[in-house]
Amino acid sequence: MRILVKIFCCTLVIMIGAAAAWPQTPASQIPVPSDVAAPPADATTTKSGLASKVLKPGTGTIHPGKEEIVTLDYSGWTSDGKMFDSSVARHRPVTVQVKRLIPGFAEGVELMVVGETRRLWIPQSLAYKGQSGKPQGTLVFDVTLVELPTRAPADVKAPPADATRTKSGLAYKVLTPGTGTRHPNRADTVTVQYTGWSTDGKMFDSSLTRGTPSSFALDRVIPGWTEGIALMVEGEKTRFWIPERLAYGGNQPPFGMLVFDVELLKIQ
Repeated sequence: MRILVKIFCCTLVIMIGAAAAWPQTPASQIPVPSDVAAPPADATTTKSGLASKVLKPGTGTIHPGKEEIVTLDYSGWTSDGKMFDSSVARHRPVTVQVKRLIPGFAEGVELMVVGETRRLWIPQSLAYKGQSGKPQGTLVFDVTLVELPTRAPADVKAPPADATRTKSGLAYKVLTPGTGTRHPNRADTVTVQYTGWSTDGKMFDSSLTRGTPSSFALDRVIPGWTEGIALMVEGEKTRFWIPERLAYGGNQPPFGMLVFDVELLKIQ
């Protein structure tokens, strides 16, 4: 019986400003906020000195805590209007643990709910504190809280009507289309980010909580993964509902049908 290979690596400290090899949108196409020089009168300021303003209300109800894993889409400027970083320009949101962000950014994200876009004015004391090689002074970020990726999805109990089912009984639904064209085969090694839940909504494993993707040979994992990941292309994120016979076969925990969100980062 093949089992899912679990690779435990050192936690990667993720910081705003990390580069990514994805298609770029020119910074000139992302408008500089008109109030980048200073917070407007209708901004709210916390005791720490962080100022913020909701640009678009969210649809969620949960405010993430410091230990939460969040997926964010953001752009950042210095107060003179120069953009220094943008996941929006890279067309690739960032997934990170809240406590690994700079203090002002972390505080701002804790005020948000999923779907919300907020503008943050972060004083230097809550940003990079004058570190050499880092953006200086007050920093302004437009941030969207895209999702809380380790929280159980609403359809964790069973595949929805629009899920695709294979002959084996595997069900899946593409959450984010990929940018690649090649599908991995059984002999390939793949690198993925993933989170897994049982159907009662309990998370039992996640590469996101370890802070680093996992790499493994596709013929060294549970059958549902071997079949499912072979359907994907690089850049794709898919949700899988894997029946017990394609998972651990009832021979070891976790038992029953398992639900995974898997993002295929690389085929080697």
